[in-house]
Amino acid sequence: MACCEHHELAVSRRTLLGAALGGGVLAAPMMSWAIEPGEHVAEALLLTCMDYRLLDAVSAWMTCQGLRDKYDHVVLAGAALGPTNDKYPDWAQTFWTHLDLSMKLHAIKKVIVLDHIDCGAYRLILGTTPETEPAAHVKHLEMIRGMIVERNRLPVDLALMKLDGTVRPIG
Repeated sequence: MACCEHHELAVSRRTLLGAALGGGVLAAPMMSWAIEPGEHVAEALLLTCMDYRLLDAVSAWMTCQGLRDKYDHVVLAGAALGPTNDKYPDWAQTFWTHLDLSMKLHAIKKVIVLDHIDCGAYRLILGTTPETEPAAHVKHLEMIRGMIVERNRLPVDLALMKLDGTVRPIG
């Protein structure tokens, strides 16, 4: 699955839904909304794909990275492909706006871009096949890293997740 042996740290969508529908009370810590401008409250901005199959695995992986509840999360189909494709230019604008806001509001220290194998966005937008998809991910992951470093001067971690939740760092 993911890098941790203790996957119970990640709260599943089913647990949240069950609590919302009266299946139990989901206790959440009290949060203060009085955040001073520029106060550091997030370690990173995470960009992932929208694929529902990996929501729990992504959460578990971020927990294993020591970043549980310490990151902002942007979701775009294709993750790295979102800001780097020509077919949907509005996706790039959305990403850059979110990154700018995350820097201003939460003083993030880095960006993490997590693509995944068997991505429908890569298939539909680029026409990848199972054989060509891994190289396409590496190309777009490296492309977005260059764009972020040039524009925002932030370090960028790149990774590629399999459907079983295992993650391989890129670069």
